[in-house]
Amino acid sequence: MEFSPGPPDHEALDCRLPNRQTMPVVVASPHSGSNYPTEFLAQAAVPLAALRRAEDAFVDELFSAAPSLGMPLLAARFPRSYVDANREPYELDPAMFEGPLPRPLNHRTTRVAAGLGMIPRVAASGEAIYRGRVPAEIIEHRLETCWRPYHLALSGLVEQTYSRFGAALLIDAHSMPSSVSSLGPRERDNRVDIVLGDNHGESCAPELVECAEHWLAAHGLKVLRNQPYAGGFTTQRYGRPGLARHALQIEINRALYMDEARHERLPTAGVVERLMAGLLEEIGNHALEILLPRPLAAE
Repeated sequence: MEFSPGPPDHEALDCRLPNRQTMPVVVASPHSGSNYPTEFLAQAAVPLAALRRAEDAFVDELFSAAPSLGMPLLAARFPRSYVDANREPYELDPAMFEGPLPRPLNHRTTRVAAGLGMIPRVAASGEAIYRGRVPAEIIEHRLETCWRPYHLALSGLVEQTYSRFGAALLIDAHSMPSSVSSLGPRERDNRVDIVLGDNHGESCAPELVECAEHWLAAHGLKVLRNQPYAGGFTTQRYGRPGLARHALQIEINRALYMDEARHERLPTAGVVERLMAGLLEEIGNHALEILLPRPLAAE
């Protein structure tokens, strides 16, 4: 499948396309962006270092082999603390805003209650991002400049893949703080390395989840399913196995590849990149085998 013109070129996105798509797989990283708008930093009540702790730092780099394996890779350039593309568009806390709200908001979710809506209220540390209420007009501005371009491109890639192959698998790539398991980076034997989220079996064919789990475990990684991350808006929206569209969220423990305090890559990052390349190749080949429609046997 040739990609020309491909999804729309947009300053908020980094879209890396293969010369030819040979796998029914799309890889996406909604939280690895680090381009912080000047006006946002001026509004922030916390330092940049606090905002950056919400990033899935370097995750787009960990999956950078995707295009060479025949898979498109989409990454947000905007930071998660500015716009969280893994939320519903109007999943927001109305108390954050001043002025008329654009439409009824979906504010009764656990994520909004935690301050983690489409426009987050708090940083990863739990501190309020903004000094006070922010103008309600920023909602539509951020949707138009970040959220909608990201999902327009992502849905386009998924549908192009489905049109070409008759099925599509979306890998939604994330990272998780090592503190999630209450274990430090030195406690290797007990630490959870990877969490696979399939929305508790609703977003992805079980054979694909098992393929990823078995391959990762065979390479020495400790894997859990759906705990503590079962998947967010992306897996719920794009994971429709009954329509031959599958979505699997992958969370990588940051202690495997980065110094979380210094926000720097570790020498082991290259090892994790190679592991993710191997995983993509394995799951891509498995998707070719089990997802694609079979021709009818001759009578």
